[in-house]
Formats: sequence, structure tokens, C-alpha cells
Amino acid sequence: MAPPMTAGTLLDRLRAAGVTVVEVGDWEHHNRNLQGPWGPVHGVVIHHTAIPDAGRAVSVCRDGRARLPGPLCHGVITKDGAVHLVGHGRANHAGLGDDDVLRAVVAEKALPRANEANTDGNRHFYGFECENLGDGKDPWPTAQLDAIEKAAAAICRHHGWSERSVIGHLEWQPGKVDPRGFSMTWLRGRIRDRLK
Repeated sequence: MAPPMTAGTLLDRLRAAGVTVVEVGDWEHHNRNLQGPWGPVHGVVIHHTAIPDAGRAVSVCRDGRARLPGPLCHGVITKDGAVHLVGHGRANHAGLGDDDVLRAVVAEKALPRANEANTDGNRHFYGFECENLGDGKDPWPTAQLDAIEKAAAAICRHHGWSERSVIGHLEWQPGKVDPRGFSMTWLRGRIRDRLK
């Protein structure tokens, strides 16, 4: 059981990993904690924004949408490789997912196929939204992929997790497709190599 990092520790870990960090407003205190607990944390969920503009993606992920209040993640990773921290604490990013997947993440074992949505993921996962249309055609620049790898690995290193603690939204919740444009197996391989 891992308690979430403090905001200051998260910031320090990301910067130590060589990530360019942009602090957005009062991100350290912006959360959905009144809706339920955050923690224990067990992993990191990677998403794509499906929003074509970096500034708009950061704004939406911080403030939310009409029926889904922000923050919608902890950090937005833009195409230039910057991690924009928009929240710290419970965030509306993972939603309900498969309890079998959560057990596999905790045990750091191969993931089963997500076939039900019965477990609160917002409680148990850090979340990064990554600027991309998610159409399978929008490119993923090297700087952005490097930042995704570094940010996820920094969190794993802090908690003593392996690359198996990093999952895609599509692996957590039935019907989701994000992130689209690279495979999570490929990303976990990069994170595994970075953690050596």
C-alpha cells in the first residue's frame, strides 16, 4: 500500500528525472478529494487528450468539462515534452475500471483484458493526459514520448514499482482506446529500461 506523493515530492521527482515542468495555477491544492479518497496509489494511467491545441488541452484538463469537473489528470504532457501539472490529489481521469486489472497492477503481473467497470480508478492511479488527437494519425514527437517515459518512470522509481504499474486507459476501462498511436507494451519496455 503506497500513500500518494506530496505535491512537492512529485515536483522534485519529475524535475530530477529531467522533465520540463510547468506549474499551472494552484495545482498543488486542485483536486476532487471531497468526492472520495486518493490512495493508496498503485500505478499510473496514460491517456490522450483528443484535443488539437496544447493550451486548450491544459485548460480543459485543469478546469474540466460541463459534466466532468477538473482536474481531469495530474499532468498534461504536451507535444513539446513539457509536463503541465494541473492537479494534485484525486482527479477525474480513470473512472470506473476492472478490479481484475487493479489486482494485476498491484501484483505487477500481466494484465487481463478489462471486461467490467466496477472499481474506482481515480482513487488508485496517478494520471497523465497526453496532447494528441488519438486518431492513430496524429504524430507523437520524440520529446513527448521521452517525457511520458520519464514522468512515469519517476513515479515508479519513487514507489519502488516496476514498469507493470504503468497502464493505458484502454487497459483499465472497457471501451476506451487511449492512448492511441503507440502500444503500452512498447512504452513499458522503455520504462523498464529506464528503471534499470
